[in-house]
Amino acid sequence: MSSSGSEGGTCKWRRREGKVKGVVVVFAWISVSDAQIDEFVDLYDSLQWSSLVCRSDYLNPFFPEKATSHAFSVLKELLKELRKKPCPVVLAAFSGGAKACMYKIFQIIQGASEAQLSLGDSQLVINCISGQIYDSSPVDFTDDLGARFALHPALLKVPGSTKLASLLGKGVTSSLDALFITRFGSQRSEYWQTLYSSVNLGSPYLLLCSGNDDIAPYPVIHNFALRLQDLGANVQLVKWNDSPHVGHYRLCPIQYQAAVSELLETAAQVFSHKILKYGERSGLEGMHDQICELICDLQIAAVDSNQSLRRVALGPNDHFFLPSSAEQQNEGNYGSLQEDRKERSPRSSSPPRINGHSVLGQVLFDACVPKNIEGWDIKFSGSLNGQPLASVRRNSPLSALKSFRRSRL
Repeated sequence: MSSSGSEGGTCKWRRREGKVKGVVVVFAWISVSDAQIDEFVDLYDSLQWSSLVCRSDYLNPFFPEKATSHAFSVLKELLKELRKKPCPVVLAAFSGGAKACMYKIFQIIQGASEAQLSLGDSQLVINCISGQIYDSSPVDFTDDLGARFALHPALLKVPGSTKLASLLGKGVTSSLDALFITRFGSQRSEYWQTLYSSVNLGSPYLLLCSGNDDIAPYPVIHNFALRLQDLGANVQLVKWNDSPHVGHYRLCPIQYQAAVSELLETAAQVFSHKILKYGERSGLEGMHDQICELICDLQIAAVDSNQSLRRVALGPNDHFFLPSSAEQQNEGNYGSLQEDRKERSPRSSSPPRINGHSVLGQVLFDACVPKNIEGWDIKFSGSLNGQPLASVRRNSPLSALKSFRRSRL
């Protein structure tokens, strides 16, 4: 386990032993306890993913410069790993973690920040980001942000001082809100525009929320999901009625793990497609052995994904927008969030395939498959940059990520 610190927060590696499919970068703020972080890290470890845990300082949302400094430090730490061997990267924001650090990651790699990476490093990170998870997030950045969080949870544990401490905390945070109220409008707009711009990374989204969350209200998460869908993103939304803020996993571990497992498997496939596409464009210079190893490993992961956790039952009042199979799509038991808006026109395009006569095709065919490859190609589910990808079966479960699915079980 290794760690590093910077102005604005710390980041610590929690590496798993044995086979590793990828890295989950965890963005946490003060509303997430160490015990909760350990539970999430253990979950990712059980699914064969390592974790880079990034904890942001309390003042980061009020001082974007601190958030930028922390994000740059996180990227430098992540790049140490990716330069050795590129792998799928999933960004997981918990509570205010999206505002305290993660959105600055997007700005830096897109060249929209004063902190700059080299073009090569930025492209490497962009190629590796293959999924995004928002647990009780994103939190809306309004002029009462600090007052809604009130205090660091540790201070509320002091016996006999909860009420006094709460009043004091609200006074301090409200003062911070008032101090920066003139900046909140522009910062809030920049924050949401940056999150929406992450659609260009071509990664699927998993949103985990509750109908009983005052810090990350369901209408905010719901509107965020709809906007992402409008921009062409693949979005899964899981909603519970009574789970607390960042408490969904403890309340419903089976359903939570099923959703996360599905997202991580999809992310591995998105990453493999990105590597193929980028490799053909760059001519695979100096990457022959590395690309072949990645593709062979990801082919195995793709086979494993067919046996991943399927849809599981929720409470009678919970909504689980996690597609499971093509047969279930045809049963007519699921509603759609698209009922809340006018039906969108379907997109159509030819699925991408590998040219066997290209440089990449020659390398991959020689390294990973027999010489007799008539009729063979690689197909992946999901979508990239709004463009549908082919799937192993015409009606693959992952192709259902194109739309929201609602179930009342």
